[in-house]
Amino acid sequence: MKLGFIGTGVMGNAIAHNLIKAGYSLWVYNRTKAKTDNLVALGATWCATPQTVVENSDVIFTMLGFPKDVEQVYYGDNGIFQADVHHKTLIDMTTSKPQLAQKIAHTGQEMGANVLDAPVSGGDIGAKNGTLTIMVGGQQDVFTSCQPLFAAVSSQAQLFGAAGAGQNTKMANQIMIAGTMTGLSEMLVYAKAAHLDLQKVLETVGAGSAANWSLTNYGPRILKNDYTPGFFSKHFLKDLRIALDTAQEMEIDLPATQQAKKLYEQLVDEKKLGNLGTQALVKLWWA
Repeated sequence: MKLGFIGTGVMGNAIAHNLIKAGYSLWVYNRTKAKTDNLVALGATWCATPQTVVENSDVIFTMLGFPKDVEQVYYGDNGIFQADVHHKTLIDMTTSKPQLAQKIAHTGQEMGANVLDAPVSGGDIGAKNGTLTIMVGGQQDVFTSCQPLFAAVSSQAQLFGAAGAGQNTKMANQIMIAGTMTGLSEMLVYAKAAHLDLQKVLETVGAGSAANWSLTNYGPRILKNDYTPGFFSKHFLKDLRIALDTAQEMEIDLPATQQAKKLYEQLVDEKKLGNLGTQALVKLWWA
């Protein structure tokens, strides 16, 4: 089976690397060609356009930054749908809009392709270790046929329903993370103001009922002043905006998530720190 991978940033590169390690042949594309160099060194084939990736692959993964990037890669000049996608499988792992996932699935079906929306959770660590959680929307038979591919890059993959269901599940995931990231930041701010040993606080809180993934993985980075992105703050803000827009369409109010969005807007839009990791939220209090 020949695989295509479009979008080899922090997450996509690690996922593509694990697919190569699993023995698959890869055709790759990224707007910044240098971000595919390590994959080409491992045997992947560079392609000049997304269309060329599709023409050489049976299953094509996309892992991009924003919904506008997804729209461009699928529908733009030299994009995925400029190729003959009949009998091919298209898997978008970008965290994107549920409505866009449905649009892509509809177009794909009209052109004879199989389509899954399959956003992931687990950050850069999960991507590197092949322990991501994958949330999938699409048809059961297509999901079943892709299980070996998902197993190569994740510890869990679940089908949640028709097209768009994977994206809606990821929105639920991001709503939860919004709470853990604001909680982690305010916990550290409070503990520092109280002159507590922050390392001991992390160890103690992490051993009790307040334990969570954000605390375990991002707390130590903050104490080391390490704000490199496992997940970009600008992308997390994008996710919160999608979640809240979708919630509004469903006529539900999420005040805690709205407050988290406002905090990340301060970090990304006002302080211009969107290229730092989500753990940089603490910089609203600390220099």
